[in-house]
Amino acid sequence: MTGILCLEDGQVFRGKIFGYPKITMGEVCFNTSMSGYQEIITDPSYSGQIVIMTYPIIGNYGANMVDVESSCPYLAGFVVSEYCRYPSNQRLTKTLDEYLKENQIAAIEDIDTRALVHHIRKNGEMRAAIAPLPVDENLLLDEIKKHPQLNGRNLAYAVSTKSVYNFNYYKRPKIVVYDFGVKTNILRLIGEISDVIVVPSDTNPQDVLDMNPDGIVLSNGPGDPAAVDYGIHSIKRLIGRIPILGICLGHQLLSLALGGKTFRLKYGHHGGNHPVKDVETGRVSITVQNHCFAVDPESIVKAGAKISHINLNDQTLEGFYHKDLNIFSYQFHPEAAPGPIEAQGLIEKFVRVCLKEKI
Repeated sequence: MTGILCLEDGQVFRGKIFGYPKITMGEVCFNTSMSGYQEIITDPSYSGQIVIMTYPIIGNYGANMVDVESSCPYLAGFVVSEYCRYPSNQRLTKTLDEYLKENQIAAIEDIDTRALVHHIRKNGEMRAAIAPLPVDENLLLDEIKKHPQLNGRNLAYAVSTKSVYNFNYYKRPKIVVYDFGVKTNILRLIGEISDVIVVPSDTNPQDVLDMNPDGIVLSNGPGDPAAVDYGIHSIKRLIGRIPILGICLGHQLLSLALGGKTFRLKYGHHGGNHPVKDVETGRVSITVQNHCFAVDPESIVKAGAKISHINLNDQTLEGFYHKDLNIFSYQFHPEAAPGPIEAQGLIEKFVRVCLKEKI
């Protein structure tokens, strides 16, 4: 089945439909990871987005029910250069095409992803649609322009759990995770050394404190951080009362709660190959990232925090800490799913702080 990827500026890329054959709309972004497409597809941070994979062939190891980061995919659509129809892997239980069909996710292949990514880098992330042919391209473009932009959208509530649950039981410490779109591997890594309780994104902070936790983790998630006003308000009430770790969207919300500012990147950081420098040690780690917004570094310094990490590609803020308030915050994903594991020790470092150990 033939189809098109139509961008809101009128640019059209023609290809072949796979996955679920439907018209789907969202904002396009590109991911530079070489593997881990199933973790990317099931990352709740991609809610409302059409993800373009820059690696040329996708689907070569199929899909399984282990390498998932949430209960279902939340992304709007999937774009690849070449889809592999004959995967080979001892762990696969179905093809990627079958997995996308089961979850009603539209995808398109045979797209010149190099030209597409070049276009996005030049013109910025924008709204788009995947559509099977035949379709009236003029009417489709009108609908794309009516589709809501990512700016100003609170998408975290839709992907958050709606009830409190224990991820595992561990004697101590007890960590409460605010779910703004949490990835399973974050819970898995914290759960290896802690008791983990996951709460909805709009949970009253006093209810969290009544659980008597040793620390709080603010998870990753989708959308514009400034739109998650209830989360910012809750974090303000928790700052200074308990150690807090912010990750990705949680990092941005924590920054806003401290009085910082966020802004939209022209094209976000999405992939498992982003170099980040620890400004105190000079050590460089290759990190996993997935975000369209960033924190203004000057605003966070004015709030009394100290910058701990910077992105070596564009010098954007990647981490900060506030020693007096027991706050640690990172823009990248230290759980590495998918991607390099160089930053995983930061989760253990936070747990040690919760146990009041010296670091």
